[in-house]
Amino acid sequence: MTTRRSISTRFTATSTADEVLRGVDLGGVRAVVTGASSGIGSETARALTAAGAEVTLAVRDTAAGDAVAAAIGKSTGGPPPRVVRLDLADRTSVARCVDAWSGPLHLLINNAGVVTGGLERTREGWESQFATNHLGHFALATGLHDALALGAADRGGARIVAVSSTAHMRSGVDFGDLHFERRGYDPQIAYAQSKTANSLFAVEATRLWASDGIVANAVNPGGVATGLQRNFTARQKESLDAAEAAGVFTYKTVEQGAATSVVAAVAPEFAHSGGHYLDDSQEAYTVPNDADLARHPHGVKEWALDPATAERLWAVSADLLRTADRAAPGAQGQPSV
Repeated sequence: MTTRRSISTRFTATSTADEVLRGVDLGGVRAVVTGASSGIGSETARALTAAGAEVTLAVRDTAAGDAVAAAIGKSTGGPPPRVVRLDLADRTSVARCVDAWSGPLHLLINNAGVVTGGLERTREGWESQFATNHLGHFALATGLHDALALGAADRGGARIVAVSSTAHMRSGVDFGDLHFERRGYDPQIAYAQSKTANSLFAVEATRLWASDGIVANAVNPGGVATGLQRNFTARQKESLDAAEAAGVFTYKTVEQGAATSVVAAVAPEFAHSGGHYLDDSQEAYTVPNDADLARHPHGVKEWALDPATAERLWAVSADLLRTADRAAPGAQGQPSV
């Protein structure tokens, strides 16, 4: 049994980011978009900039980021976005990005993501998709909490957008083996776990930070052909093609894919309401954990919104980062997350 959508907007699956922002003035709004050197991230950044926001592109490849920033400046006729280096799999890089930020922050768009074709690990031994897609963004958001609180005080609210995926429906979070140390590695399941974690982050961040004026929502951009698929294995590509053929999704343009992120970032319906999962610019309906993805491509599984699981994931994530910091050479006296 599914539940009704509780929050709807006037936008649809075919709306574009520019259509969502039509008539919206973001002058004075400061935004960070991760993974903004290509794809949905760059389009999100362009649309926000065109609406008057002061945007920072947080990217691993700063040369690519500089090129995108220049193109955005040229297309919008205004100042280009700022570019900062951010490698979400590197705790030092995340810390430097946080330390370099000054002043209020109104929008944090956690858009970056990685897909691997096989098992890869960070230097801490963490499975790389979980480490990058979830833990890196977790560290970034918690590190920028005070800036977001300043932004909330400045403009009556701050928002975080966590880019998730329909893939979350393949797996919940396996707390017994987060990093695939005992179970066989399946890159699709690893990716799914990280995307469920993105949604759970939004649930707990809102619970903890709503009193500070900060809300977080997760979004599914839909099927968009981007650089994210460059590392797909043959099996992953076959699975994607089969899903499309079965009608699980229809490919969107990048402009359409960015729309749901922008809805979560600026739509008044989500100004003070968080912990939701959006699909096609609407709050998605909830389905049981055993629901068939092919029958519910626009739903969100219960495991991705469960408050108790979200609280547990937050505590586990914070502990992972604290433990890693204590184990790092010369880490004595470092602040914990």
